Amino acid sequence: MAHPAYRPIMIGILLAILMAATRFGHFGSAISLPDASLAVFFLAGFYLSARMFPLLLLEAAAVDYLAINMAGVSDWCVTPAYAFLAAAYAVPWLAGRWYARWHALTWRSGLLFAATAAIATVMAFLISNASFYAFSGYFTEMAALEYTSRVIRYLTPYLRSTMLWLTIAAIVHVLLSLAAQRQALQADA
Repeated sequence: MAHPAYRPIMIGILLAILMAATRFGHFGSAISLPDASLAVFFLAGFYLSARMFPLLLLEAAAVDYLAINMAGVSDWCVTPAYAFLAAAYAVPWLAGRWYARWHALTWRSGLLFAATAAIATVMAFLISNASFYAFSGYFTEMAALEYTSRVIRYLTPYLRSTMLWLTIAAIVHVLLSLAAQRQALQADA
């Protein structure tokens, strides 16, 4: 196992790679994994210092810029509403930080993890879609109810991709924690 001082660096690098790989793929590359952006922000909030939040925001914007300018992805989503992604990403970040205070290797904690992640994902979805409706300039003639009925179908995939990545991360976390506990017990014996 890595020295404890290196763990945040390793986790930060892995999360940055995961977001870059899945976010760029989300915008039309040949290999398209489900977008891990919300899960990355949640996990960064759980594991890392607050300094990582603005770095991840910059990374997300840089990946979007590259996807638009190098891969020919449409810039339709880049409107004044794009700035509200910072608020949308702050929700899972803060949820991860909040959950870190209550985390334990118990079923109850696992249920709290799932509920916290699901609520944060729904809130991020609401922020990003409401701001897109209000500030993109595309929907001046469309009623909010009609817009809602059109975008609500994206909530399930939004939740599914985030929960998929968080489930994988939770399994890895539990396995590594149990291995560390076993190693500590063997060292004490």
